[in-house]
Amino acid sequence: MINDFSHSQFAHCESGVVSTLLTHYGLKVSEPMAFGITSTLSFVFIPIVKLNNMPLIAYRDLPKNIVKNIEKILGVKVFKKQYKDILEANLELTKLVEEEKKLVGLQTSVFYLPYMPENMRFHFNAHNLLVYGKEGKNYKVSDPVFEDVVECNEKDLTKARFAKGVFAPKGFIYYPTFIPKDIDFTSILKKAIKKNAKSMLTPFPYAGVKGMRKLAKAIEKLENRKDERYLKNYLTHIVRMQEEIGTGGGGFRFLYAAFLQEAKAFDLDNDKLQKASELITESGDTLRYFALKCVESAKKIDKFNANEISEILRKASTLEEEAFRILKTI
Repeated sequence: MINDFSHSQFAHCESGVVSTLLTHYGLKVSEPMAFGITSTLSFVFIPIVKLNNMPLIAYRDLPKNIVKNIEKILGVKVFKKQYKDILEANLELTKLVEEEKKLVGLQTSVFYLPYMPENMRFHFNAHNLLVYGKEGKNYKVSDPVFEDVVECNEKDLTKARFAKGVFAPKGFIYYPTFIPKDIDFTSILKKAIKKNAKSMLTPFPYAGVKGMRKLAKAIEKLENRKDERYLKNYLTHIVRMQEEIGTGGGGFRFLYAAFLQEAKAFDLDNDKLQKASELITESGDTLRYFALKCVESAKKIDKFNANEISEILRKASTLEEEAFRILKTI
């Protein structure tokens, strides 16, 4: 076990875990920086792809985007492994944290983590956490969304690591093995910001700001839908995808805005970064209001106003379009 391990609470699990891992192994990288340099901010609305029988809505890039891309972006080397054999996975994890005193990241299912409050447990298989030790049958866990460290017994953690379904973890484990000494952050930041701008301004109609407007249109079409149960499920699904999986849509925007503020220390166009940061922060506030109106409508479906809700989302898309058009010129 790592006796001097320092736990930190973060806004989002994957960026928080990567930030802690890199810092622990010798490269201080904040959570906003880990999120921003991997160009993880996004928006996707794909009606034909279903999650819990509802359309796929995502406010960030696919799970593992940060873990996979941090290597090539920073030049670090990361040990990554999935398992077919559960026993092998458990033996290797125990050896790493008990004998080698390593801090490791794991991908898990939220549903099977017993320390999660019951109202937060649902079948989402891309929750990241850290393990820093083991006592008896209990692993010492640093979950970035919690205020303090927790414990999880081997049986439950195994269930969470080998849950089935979309984004099945397959025992996925990772930790840095090499950190370069000289990293050109100025060049990295420019490329990352432009890449994110390109993805948010893509002509593909179901992604980026266009994807946000597609969802707004889909919400408008719900106005004449008579099935109240479907309406409630649709609206709560939007909120769950936005606010409960990781930091949610609003939170991801605040994280990216913080990244742009941090990028001002690296000799870029600070006026453009400041303006874009302000616009994306406003979009985050707008998305939080959007979620609030969805919740209110789901509770009292007779007050559901499709046009009002869709216009709030359109406002967020307009703010983000302006921000990323500015960032495209960095």
